[in-house]
Amino acid sequence: MRDKAAFKRGLSRLEALGYQVEVDIDARAVHTRFAGDDQTRLAAIHRAAASGADVALITRGAYGFTRLLADIDYKKVGAAIASGTKFVGISDFTAFQNAVLAKTESITWAGPALITDFGVEGVPDDIMEACFDDLMTGHGEGAGWRLPYRKKDVENQFADQEIYIEDAVLWGGNLAVLVGLIGTPYMPRIEGGILFLEDVGEHPYRIERMLTQLLHAGILAKQKAIVLGQFTEYRLAPHDKGFSFQSVVDWVRSKVNIPVLTNLPFGHVPTKVVLPVGAKVSLSVEKRDALLYWGHSHTH
Repeated sequence: MRDKAAFKRGLSRLEALGYQVEVDIDARAVHTRFAGDDQTRLAAIHRAAASGADVALITRGAYGFTRLLADIDYKKVGAAIASGTKFVGISDFTAFQNAVLAKTESITWAGPALITDFGVEGVPDDIMEACFDDLMTGHGEGAGWRLPYRKKDVENQFADQEIYIEDAVLWGGNLAVLVGLIGTPYMPRIEGGILFLEDVGEHPYRIERMLTQLLHAGILAKQKAIVLGQFTEYRLAPHDKGFSFQSVVDWVRSKVNIPVLTNLPFGHVPTKVVLPVGAKVSLSVEKRDALLYWGHSHTH
């Protein structure tokens, strides 16, 4: 836990919103750069699975979940999800979410973290809070957003068409973490899905390199659509000479014959929606209006 003040603010805000909050006994543990050694963190995951809580929420992301994947009791996690516990998180949590999907086909939720979202100085983002409340109350049905305007090409080669994709598995998360799962038993083998991706602190050329790995692994071409969220906190260099994130998007679109949409409000940013990883969703696009929705599906 790097920011104890933010941790306390996050707890206070959740309680002020009317939630009853229980902090795991090892939430404050430290072992080198990790929140406890591997066994400590594994035990915390299994306690969360046994807790009967409505939501098990991560405090923060960073790195460390991939070390644990071989030793997680996926039957316990799957049983907890079947009983109603919703595991929620972002960033490094992508490893856990996709491993759970690969091993149990259970749904987890890409959403906020305690410290970075509820524990911010000032006022937490109202859209983030509203989406989290929808998850808690069972009212969440979808996420809509506006595609960016471009004079020559509103979105991609599908820009002049209405797009409608029905009952496709939504999966993905943090790009760097997901790419680290390729070739392992913890990478979901999804065909005909909708792959959503985000990242932070990665230069566009590194984003392109990771997307290239997904491309060469045959993963991108097997999807019905790719939805890119927010890619933030990088700095371009003078020798980029016009090479930008948009250059990467255009390159990916030239390599796959499926819609590649951008600007999904999800990532390492204050305004983020909550997404059901592993649920069957539908995607519709009309001009610049995009909508992912799952209210018609079973997402428990």
